[in-house]
Amino acid sequence: MPAARTKLASLVLPPGIDATVTPLLVGRALRGLCDGFVAVLLPAYLLGLGFDQLAVGLISSATLIGSALATILVGLVGGRFPQRRLLILAAMLMAATGVGFAGLSSLWPLLIVAFVGTLNPSSGDVSVFLPLEQARLAESAIPDARTALFARYSLVGAFSAAIGALAAALPGWISAHANLSFLAAMRLMFGIYALTGMALCALYARLPQPPTQSIPPTASLGPSRRIVTRLAMLFSVDAFAGGLVVNALLSLWLMQRFGMSLGAAGQFFFWAGMLTTASQFAAVPLARKIGLLNTMVFTHIPSSAFLIAAAFAPSLPLTLMLLLARSALSQMDVPTRTAFVMAVVTPAERTAAASLTAVPRSLAAAVSPVLAGALMAMGWIGAPLLACGVLKIGYDLAILFAFRRVRPLN
Repeated sequence: MPAARTKLASLVLPPGIDATVTPLLVGRALRGLCDGFVAVLLPAYLLGLGFDQLAVGLISSATLIGSALATILVGLVGGRFPQRRLLILAAMLMAATGVGFAGLSSLWPLLIVAFVGTLNPSSGDVSVFLPLEQARLAESAIPDARTALFARYSLVGAFSAAIGALAAALPGWISAHANLSFLAAMRLMFGIYALTGMALCALYARLPQPPTQSIPPTASLGPSRRIVTRLAMLFSVDAFAGGLVVNALLSLWLMQRFGMSLGAAGQFFFWAGMLTTASQFAAVPLARKIGLLNTMVFTHIPSSAFLIAAAFAPSLPLTLMLLLARSALSQMDVPTRTAFVMAVVTPAERTAAASLTAVPRSLAAAVSPVLAGALMAMGWIGAPLLACGVLKIGYDLAILFAFRRVRPLN
């Protein structure tokens, strides 16, 4: 059986990648499924509980702030504890988060659960799982295969999130066929989220311990401190902009501006996710041809232009076409960005670099959903999309100028 698993992994993973990363890819897929339906269901669920747009923004921000603080903790102490143990604890926290959202109805308790839990209202992975898994993945691939591995990691997340978005239509079907209210059916989906957390506990418990390293990971940065600090500052601008249109708020915007149904929103996010998945395939050969940094920038700028245009589009079909065009380009920078960070720091600094570049992103992204929710509540529903596009273009130009002469160390 182990030989069969190794053979199967070799068919999926390119040469130069340790097959022991397979549980991490499976775990990313399970989390992506949950993230996909949560991002679509969350605004409808909160509106069903009697909250307004500002509350949707507050809870979205609370999830991101809590994830940022948890990521800081991982960056400070993650190198001192086994990664497997920390991943199991994160999975247990995911299960508790699902139970909390399935059983609570008041704003303040939900805010607390959102803050300490693992809920993800965005299209990307912003959870405490991220730095732990990134460091393990970087250790499991040779430099030439690292971008391909991160592309597969992002691809698995995007594809599973797309499938999960379709599951946002399940509460309607359950309500119609199981004699449950629509609100109760949505609570059931958060129960599925909790069960997935329990499944992840079992999966990560089977994750093999990595071999003893000649260069142990550090809990802080050394020679790469300056470059990581500059990257973190620029990434925070990108994340703040992205937080203005996290999937939960984009779903709310589509529902309120065009009256889109929950099922139709789920279908849109499915196709958006499929385009994102396809783009991950193109990111690796493109990065080999034009470089990691150029791939990050020259795919990101057009995607931001499509988002700005969508803010002014007069009809739903045109808006969806522009948003889908954005989805085909907007996430190509994810595997290349991760690979770039891992390539410009020393191996001993990778865990700290993964955490300390993720933290400002999470903190910056945590502020903007509240702002976006407030703007929507005031009637300026297109302002978050416009601001996001303009800020992201500014970020792309800044990172290109700042790092165009930086060469990878490994």
